[in-house]
Amino acid sequence: MPMFKAPFNGYSVKFSPFYESRLAVATAQNFGILGNGRIHVLELAPGAPGVTESVAYDTADAVYDVCWSESHDSVLVAAIGDGSVKIYDTALPPPSNPIRSFQEHAREVHSVDYNPTRRDSFLTSSWDDTVKLWAMDRPASIRTFKEHAYCVYQATWNPKHGDVFASASGDCTLRIWDVREPGSTMIIPAHDFELLSCDWNKYDDCILATSSVDKTIKVWDVRSYRVPLAVLSGHGYAVKKVKFSPHRRNLIASCSYDMTVCLWDYMVEDALVGRYDHHTEFAVGIDMSVLVEGLMASTGWDELVYVWQQGMDPRAS
Repeated sequence: MPMFKAPFNGYSVKFSPFYESRLAVATAQNFGILGNGRIHVLELAPGAPGVTESVAYDTADAVYDVCWSESHDSVLVAAIGDGSVKIYDTALPPPSNPIRSFQEHAREVHSVDYNPTRRDSFLTSSWDDTVKLWAMDRPASIRTFKEHAYCVYQATWNPKHGDVFASASGDCTLRIWDVREPGSTMIIPAHDFELLSCDWNKYDDCILATSSVDKTIKVWDVRSYRVPLAVLSGHGYAVKKVKFSPHRRNLIASCSYDMTVCLWDYMVEDALVGRYDHHTEFAVGIDMSVLVEGLMASTGWDELVYVWQQGMDPRAS
């Protein structure tokens, strides 16, 4: 399966919603603690195991996350360690990039997510305990959401309701927000330890998954959230990212500091349905292609990006 070796440590990988062979990778020097960052735009070679880099953008600080625009096929947004949010257009020559840079967050920007229904706005979450709402055509953020008491590691839009999003924080809570409301509409004390990520089910807009330092993934129904629908145990260390499949209602992918990527069917008793141990350092980024069913990608601190089909060995050529 295709593999790419980056010069820095991987943090995030995202498939393009427009081109099935294109993906973006966020990386950081020195494990994101100190140093530069780089964004790689990669192309999968048709009918071949290779991955080629079409363009790369250097940054003065770590890049923790990246997402593709849902309205412009060449535009991506990056979350930077210096508190900035940068916009790149791959259709323009590298010296013309970034085309925009927003500097509002007081600390590292840790996640970025483009609105999949409205397609005109995006969210960022930060270690400054806030979430911000942005639009491409605005010179500053539209709104800041400040309720969390610690780092907000991820904010992600509901797949069906363009005004609703969820945020996962180190304050151990999952919060549900509606941008039309003055504050959060729901607070779920999801774990006893830090939440590191969250994601919505793509087929049921009331179901979310959270992952935590406590090594577990929990699945929640916002209509009745006193008890989780499922608790998925199997990782040996903190679960860095969790992602619902865009093609199968019950399928969840996760990656962990135990260096593995796991697949889960949260509706069955033996929920762990796949484990991949191809990374040799912390596995911190995971994605599943919207355009190609079963196509997955992961990245980690071993500076590697893997792209593979579910059921295959990511290391097989």
